[in-house]
Amino acid sequence: MSSISVFKRALRTLQHESKGRTPQRVNRWFKWLAPGLLVKRWLLISASGVLLTSLGVAIWAKLTPIFYLLDLTSKVLEKIANFVPNYVSGPIAILFGLALIFWGQTRTVGSITEVLKPEGNKELVDVLMAHRRLNRGPKMVVVGGGTGLSSLLRGLKVYSANITAIVTVADDGGSSGRLRQEFGVLPPGDIRNCLAALADQEKLLTELFQYRFRAGNGLVGHSFGNLFLTAMSEITGDLERAIAASSQVLAVRGRVLPATLSDVCLWAQLEDGRRIEGESNITAANGKIIKIGCTPERPPALPAVLKAIHEADYIIIGPGSLYTSIIPNLLVPEIADAIAKTSVPRIYVCNIMTQPGETVGYTVSDHIRAIDEACGQPLFDAVLVHRKVPSAQSLINYAQVGSHPVFLDRDAVGKLGRRIVLSNVMDEDQDTNWVRHNPERLARVLLRWYSKAHS
Repeated sequence: MSSISVFKRALRTLQHESKGRTPQRVNRWFKWLAPGLLVKRWLLISASGVLLTSLGVAIWAKLTPIFYLLDLTSKVLEKIANFVPNYVSGPIAILFGLALIFWGQTRTVGSITEVLKPEGNKELVDVLMAHRRLNRGPKMVVVGGGTGLSSLLRGLKVYSANITAIVTVADDGGSSGRLRQEFGVLPPGDIRNCLAALADQEKLLTELFQYRFRAGNGLVGHSFGNLFLTAMSEITGDLERAIAASSQVLAVRGRVLPATLSDVCLWAQLEDGRRIEGESNITAANGKIIKIGCTPERPPALPAVLKAIHEADYIIIGPGSLYTSIIPNLLVPEIADAIAKTSVPRIYVCNIMTQPGETVGYTVSDHIRAIDEACGQPLFDAVLVHRKVPSAQSLINYAQVGSHPVFLDRDAVGKLGRRIVLSNVMDEDQDTNWVRHNPERLARVLLRWYSKAHS
């Protein structure tokens, strides 16, 4: 019987005894050999270190113990060979050695996994592979605010961990507005939503951060997330440090940065001559906005924001309320100038529907023109527009509140020098018939366009 046939029989026996578990284990172990995990090189370096250390000990001892050990091993192997042929003893020794290595490494990795992933719902190698893949993703800067930005972040975090969300701090309504008045802190609402969207345990954290107290003196109407960030701001000294500390606690994938640490107040000049101050009052005024600005007039940008823009591979503006979520970030002159000077792909995600009190009757080119005029210069190369019209019931529901689909006026957009990216990125709620951007589809389209523009 040849050694090969003996080896095959031993493998078949092991496969039969494993009852189907071995293929899964082998597949799992082969994952550790995947490129980019930074594991093989360290194992090789460790093995080289063991060999070099052994050689050093042998040289130091003048090879005497090594000689006697090799001589003893040779005699033992010679005795064994007299009773068991080499074509049988050799494969048995190999299989026994491999079994010991496999057993030892399995227990080692199992012990590490038990500490790092005590819930055991994911293999450590899968976590490591996902971590490496996400860290190799493009450096993306996303500018905006409101639910539109947090929705986009949910989709983007699947492709990269190198995400920086630049969020407006002009909100002065609801829980954020009350905390701003009572504690003098920057409004945490949009930042809270973005942190929840980028967190690993997104569903649970979103429910926790969105929870609003229904009882309690002074607590009614406040969300837990807003109170959490306000407390962190008091502890750490400012909102930037509070966000950084919260990101570590919540295992956030990426960064969330306020556009500025200045106490910004939005104002809008309406077509009928009224000047409205306060972000929440602008939409409620229900007039046509002809100019938007802020007090102080030129708030300084956060240095970390400018650094993120300079290092970005990709810049995305929107989606979100045009005048109260997107443009407030760009009213910080340093941010607008930094985006304008970059040569990386830059795209604007246009809203699907017009917004009462802000963009009634606006076309795609009107959205673009409003951003250009507010910044005094063009900031992006392309605009992403949803292709399909919502259902008839959705159109009826929106028409009742004065909202309609944003019309794509191709010629006007072309004259503004923007490329048009058309795609189906809409979700329609079957119960309410309200429409939103689908996070997964939107992120996939944006990454596809980035790959084409970057190549």
